[in-house]
Amino acid sequence: MPDISLTTVVVLCLAALAAGWIDAVVGGGGLLLLPAMLLGLPGGTSAAYALGTNKAVAIVGTTGAAVTYARKAPVDVRMAVRIGLAALAGSTAGAFVAAGLSTDVLKPVVMVVLLGVGAFVIFKPAFGKAPSTAPVSPRRVVAAIGLAGLGIGFYDGLIGPGTGTFLVLALTALLHLDLVTASATAKIVNCCTNAGALATFAWKGTVFWQLAALMAVFNLVGGMVGAHTALKKGSGFVRVVLLTVVFALVTNMAYEQWIA
Repeated sequence: MPDISLTTVVVLCLAALAAGWIDAVVGGGGLLLLPAMLLGLPGGTSAAYALGTNKAVAIVGTTGAAVTYARKAPVDVRMAVRIGLAALAGSTAGAFVAAGLSTDVLKPVVMVVLLGVGAFVIFKPAFGKAPSTAPVSPRRVVAAIGLAGLGIGFYDGLIGPGTGTFLVLALTALLHLDLVTASATAKIVNCCTNAGALATFAWKGTVFWQLAALMAVFNLVGGMVGAHTALKKGSGFVRVVLLTVVFALVTNMAYEQWIA
């Protein structure tokens, strides 16, 4: 357990609770949780400990949300696991590339893509409101494994912020899912990528396990409540949260790129 005050521990636990809720609804919980970890840990602590502890917390909330969704939403678990395994491979490759590449070069591109996504969702109000009744073609399945799995998984290993949001959008577009089912599927994919990342951080010994265990309880509650909220409120509610997270991501990345 790092040497931090009780007040800081309480703030981190509340951040984990809120991040679990956001992540379960539409992804992007790391936008809140990781900065909180970076600010809350003692000065001089390696960022690897923040990343490793963050993954140990996030995987618990993501798993809780995935189980909640799988019980009540029409999730194709087999499809989600196939995409998740591809995402695991992609994130591993992305992590290797990240070691020798400045991600600052890519952040402006990601911001433009996010703004384009936000505009698309705004001007296409029917996007993700109802699933298609037509069967998904094998070509679209392969595209989902390639883009949502390998592609977004690679991005997760390379940069990270907004991975869950990108997954929701890609799964909605490629597999003709409604936003609630896409969020449910994305949670299963995220379990796979988080497991791979956590294994790496654990092997390197950069996880504060006691702090992670405490925060994980709050993240689990947030994740399960978020999943129940999304299931109850429906795709219209998820759409509003999606747009909020997209523009929050753009603002955060712009701040880090040009102001901080």
